[in-house]
Amino acid sequence: MIKKEIIQRNPLLNLGYDDEYILPTGGFGAVLAYAGVGKTALLVQMALHAMMNEQPVLHVSLNDAVSKVDVWYRELFHDMAAKYDSVESNEFWEKILIYRFIMTFRVEGFSVPKLEERLTDLMQQNIFKPHTVIIDGLKFDESGRGLLLQLQELAKKYSMRIWFTVHTHRHEPPKENGLPLSFLHVADLFDVLVQLAAKGPEVYIKALKGQSPDAKQDALLLDPATMLIKDQT
Repeated sequence: MIKKEIIQRNPLLNLGYDDEYILPTGGFGAVLAYAGVGKTALLVQMALHAMMNEQPVLHVSLNDAVSKVDVWYRELFHDMAAKYDSVESNEFWEKILIYRFIMTFRVEGFSVPKLEERLTDLMQQNIFKPHTVIIDGLKFDESGRGLLLQLQELAKKYSMRIWFTVHTHRHEPPKENGLPLSFLHVADLFDVLVQLAAKGPEVYIKALKGQSPDAKQDALLLDPATMLIKDQT
C-alpha cells in the first residue's frame, strides 16, 4: 500500500509525462530553477520513485558530501511516508536503499572518463549498475556541448537515463520557450525539461519540453516545504 500510494504521487507523471520511466534509454532530462527553489529536492523525489520501482539510481553530486545527500533522501522519504506506520515505513526504507548509490566529485575534478572509470569499477564487481543517473551541480554555462555529448554516449553505452539540475539566473530573462539564453546551446540534447518557479510563498513545476500532447495540465503546485504535490481541492 505504501509503495503504490507514493508512486502515484510522482509529480512528473501528474504533469503528463506518462511513460513509466519518463526518459527513454540514453535520454536526458533536467530541472531548471533559480538557486534555492528546490531542484535537488525534486530530483531526489524522482530518484525515490525509481528506487521504489526497483530501478537503481546513481546520484552524482558535484557540490555536497555523501552525508548531506543522504539527508535529502531520508527527509524526503519520511515526508512521503508521514501518514504511514513508522515501522512499516522504516522497513520499506531499508528495502529500497539497495537501489541507491551516492558518488561525489569536486566540480573542477569532474569528467566523463573519471565518471566512467568509477562506474565500471562498480559494475565489474557486481556492486551497482544504475538504471538512472542524477548529476547535481554541473555548470551548464561553462561546460558546453562537448561534455554533454560524452555523457550522452555514456548513457547509451550503459542503457542509462540521466537527470540534471540546471541553475538559472534571475538577471537572465527567459526566451519565448521559457528557457534561459545560457541553456539554449544544449537544449536540443534534452528529451524532458521542467522548470521550478517560486511565486510568493508557492512553488510551481511547469513542463517545458517532452510532455505528452494529451496532458491535461502543464503546471502543478508543490508544497515548498516538502516538494510534494499540493492538494488543491
